[in-house]
Amino acid sequence: MTTTIQEILVQVNKIVSPVYLVGGSVRDEIMGKEICDYDFATPLPPEVVEQKIRDVGKRPILVGKRFGTIMMRIEGYNIEITSFRSESYEHGNRKPLVDFVKDISKDLKRRDFTINSIAKRENKYIDLFGGKKDIENKIIRAVGNPTIRFKEDPLRLLRAARFASQLGFDIEENTLKSMKKNAHHILDVSKERWTQEMDKLLMGKDVTRGLYYLWDTQLFMYIIPELQLQHRFDQKSPYHNLFLDDHTKIVVANVNGLINRWAALLHDVAKPFCYIEKDVKYSKRNYPKHDLLGSEMVKRIGKNLKWSNERIKEVSELVLTHLLETNPLRQADYIGKKLENENGNKTIIKGN
Repeated sequence: MTTTIQEILVQVNKIVSPVYLVGGSVRDEIMGKEICDYDFATPLPPEVVEQKIRDVGKRPILVGKRFGTIMMRIEGYNIEITSFRSESYEHGNRKPLVDFVKDISKDLKRRDFTINSIAKRENKYIDLFGGKKDIENKIIRAVGNPTIRFKEDPLRLLRAARFASQLGFDIEENTLKSMKKNAHHILDVSKERWTQEMDKLLMGKDVTRGLYYLWDTQLFMYIIPELQLQHRFDQKSPYHNLFLDDHTKIVVANVNGLINRWAALLHDVAKPFCYIEKDVKYSKRNYPKHDLLGSEMVKRIGKNLKWSNERIKEVSELVLTHLLETNPLRQADYIGKKLENENGNKTIIKGN
């Protein structure tokens, strides 16, 4: 029998009280989505939470204890309980200085986006920043001053685009302006974290929207600069009416699986580097050996992103053979060309 949200809440409340459901768990519950892992917050200090879990015969998982997080398992679900905290950041350091507090408003104020800054206690929501309204309007908005949020933790720049992909939401105007202004701060984040966020973005239900924001904010300039050159790149081809970045979005959206989507994202990465003007008068170009050059570029890109050797090999081979009928990218490429020819105009594709 499936365990309901209410049953989980009741069980956690019996172990630790007072306790609040918080963050993405509340967002997903409001949206009617399945909750895979539950995040809770409490004014109790972590050592008290740990003892309460032991008192009922459960095993606390203490990996995040120094940041105030104690984990346990209930009915097969991961349950994280974090003590209310405020955070401060030293310049150039993403690891926060944590101060445990008793006021939930201070805990909610430190969070990244309004949609993740809602708490729930029993059947009452605590929504200090308009998160429920932003969920209703499908908006991603930074809590407070977006520039402060992004400078505190530049990974939030990528997280905004990732949420756009996963949820199909638009990024609010001021938040988007700040992303464009602060895109270079993503260089303060490890390459491994870039890849983790990109993996989630590429598997989003509205991946074209997430990719749109990576090009629009110029985050690609710092993450994969070779891809930024695709932005509004005119292919000057009788087969392509869209700019190269828009064609790439279509191909990505029409393949399944993480490796295939990475390969789709990079399948034409070499085009801006290897074109020949076939007919200057009629603005026509050829792209000889862009498959071969692209495959070699993927090897360098993958190494920079700290990919495994296996992933580098798989993606580079798919890019090398993407013009073959047996390659899964080929059919997606045909779909892209068909949509482009039906459209007839150069447009910026944002989302589904």
